[in-house]
Amino acid sequence: MVEVITSQRFHAAPGVEDWRVLSTGAAAHFVTGSFATGVALVDRIGELAEAANHHPDVELRYGGVTVRLLTHEVMEQGWVLSERDSALAAQISHAARELGITADPTKVQAMQIAIDALDIPKVRPFWAAVLGYELFGDEDVGGPGAVGPNVWFQQMDEPRPQRNRIHVDLYVPADLAPARIEAALAAGGTVVLDNGPEWWTLADPEGNEVDVAPWPDTFSGW
Repeated sequence: MVEVITSQRFHAAPGVEDWRVLSTGAAAHFVTGSFATGVALVDRIGELAEAANHHPDVELRYGGVTVRLLTHEVMEQGWVLSERDSALAAQISHAARELGITADPTKVQAMQIAIDALDIPKVRPFWAAVLGYELFGDEDVGGPGAVGPNVWFQQMDEPRPQRNRIHVDLYVPADLAPARIEAALAAGGTVVLDNGPEWWTLADPEGNEVDVAPWPDTFSGW
């Protein structure tokens, strides 16, 4: 039986200081500095995952490795976290330290595209087809296995022709949200809607919008 845990409980587990929970699960970014070092870390992650029979998503780039964890066995809510995730996260961080690799939480984020629609069931299949995605839940296309940002559809009550109908949702760790917002404002952005601490809607100098949202610690699935 898989026991679902909240984001807060994940963060309270020992050895997971490198990790942050966002809309795509628990994630950590490890700064390797070279491709060879990254491969060595990925090899260790593979060994740990096989031993635990619990498998993360791993992205290897020249200078770093990003790892995302969620529990695939219980997917009724889209994704959930369990104690299996916190245990493997701690093991991966320990393996990184043994290889002399440090983590950089400022590189951890998750992004989705939000589309306002009057008739979601009519619009959603188009985006699933054109992106090569699958219908996911009642309001999304993509899901945990999607290659690229998740797409979420927000119900509109009436047409809004003078307002953007597509915007970006950016999920960042709560401790990094203020700095990210400050940087965006310094770069010419403005605050369109302050709904903090849940989210802030920012706009670029031409009015294109992005919602910056810290991920809540009380969340247990999506």
